Amino acid sequence: MKYSQTKKIVILVMLLLCVAYSCKKDVQKTKQTESATIEIKKADYKLSLAQWSLHKGIFDGSIDPMNFADDAKKFGFEGLEYVSQLYVSEEVSYPYKEKGLDAILKELKRRSDSLEMKNLIIMIDREGDLSFSDEEITNKAIENHKKWIDAAQFLGCHSIRINLFGEEDKQLWIKNSVRSLKMLVEYSKPKNVAILVENHGGNSSKANLLAEVMKQVNSDYCGTLPDFGNFCVKREGNARWSAPCVEEYDIYKGIEELMPYAKGVSAKSYAFNEQGKETKIDYQRMLQIVSKSNFTGFIGVEYEGSSDYKEGILKTKDLVKKCINNLNN
Repeated sequence: MKYSQTKKIVILVMLLLCVAYSCKKDVQKTKQTESATIEIKKADYKLSLAQWSLHKGIFDGSIDPMNFADDAKKFGFEGLEYVSQLYVSEEVSYPYKEKGLDAILKELKRRSDSLEMKNLIIMIDREGDLSFSDEEITNKAIENHKKWIDAAQFLGCHSIRINLFGEEDKQLWIKNSVRSLKMLVEYSKPKNVAILVENHGGNSSKANLLAEVMKQVNSDYCGTLPDFGNFCVKREGNARWSAPCVEEYDIYKGIEELMPYAKGVSAKSYAFNEQGKETKIDYQRMLQIVSKSNFTGFIGVEYEGSSDYKEGILKTKDLVKKCINNLNN
């Protein structure tokens, strides 16, 4: 009798162990499935169009900036990244311009809403330098940027993108940048608009310095807009734009350093080879860096090459989508 009971107990224990092992395998399988789902979701980015891709046509009058939402939708994008100077610069001329900024914004919102396009960012240029030690200069620049924070709030954008030009001395540049950004955030936070800094030349393209600025500002309403291509820190004759680059920051290291603070990503492109790859930038490597950072926002396509803008935009979009798909395979 005792032997029979012992045998039954042994059998029962073995059955329980089998059940436990089976449950463990099921849990592991579920976790693996969940992990795979997370990976796919992480790389499932929506795409936006940076209006700078159209700047040549807007400057020469062949493209009306008021049609941006329609143009972007026809290209297959879901989000819009506006450029301030393409609406108010003396170099642009289009029928709606004479109505003034308030009327322009109302019409842009009406058109984007009607097309179900998402307004994301306004990129601000030519509104003054924010990183000089002369506070009269920077305070004026801060005031100039406020109207664009208001504009972003009206359009429903999550951010404006600003530039940090100023002192060449890196410690002064950091100090002044932090000061100006904190003042802008103080104004933008109640409006639920973030202030983004792009690596856009000079000290701002030294990603380690810009990352230090982000650490010191330490605000959810301040971040970066990493650009794949804007890592020239010095040009011939110390020119700000146009002149050949004579010193460049490591672009891949730069993106890695800026992604922890990113609230947007600018997939910059210049030229393509016969295989459809960008000739200067390893897009697959860039998208791997973006993915590993757990970034979940829009990726903005920004074509800045010399070929036809339509061809350049579509090639950039196709390359980004291909690289995203590769991340999931």
